[in-house]
Amino acid sequence: MKRPLGKVGIAGAVILLYSNVNAAQLTPYAPKELPPAKRTARVHITQGPELELAKSDWAIIRWTSNNPGGADEHFGVVTYGTDSGNLKETAKSHIRLNQNHSYTVFRVRIDGLKPQTTYYYTVNSMEANGRSDGVKSTVKHFTTR
Repeated sequence: MKRPLGKVGIAGAVILLYSNVNAAQLTPYAPKELPPAKRTARVHITQGPELELAKSDWAIIRWTSNNPGGADEHFGVVTYGTDSGNLKETAKSHIRLNQNHSYTVFRVRIDGLKPQTTYYYTVNSMEANGRSDGVKSTVKHFTTR
């Protein structure tokens, strides 16, 4: 007489079934890490920079550039301050480049701002190792709520 498998019996059967299979066999597609793309000769901002959103104590700045190439790990960088001639503060946001796209959209959130204050800023981008992409915007400004 055969007995039906109980809850533990079914779980045990599943574990036994997969215990002899390695992870590569379970994943039909495993993406490969691509080598760094060739660095773009001249990176330029194609749209923005512009204020995406501002609240009383934070803001998001957005811009688009042609794809800078190089390492996939990049940062968008905003240098800012309340005096247009003295931009001392820095905010960075991580981004992973898509080598198949001809452009990259950067978004950087700036925290710790003061309400109803005008801030001046410039943007640029860099590889994770700190190497600049060689692009820098003109000075722009926004006011928090």
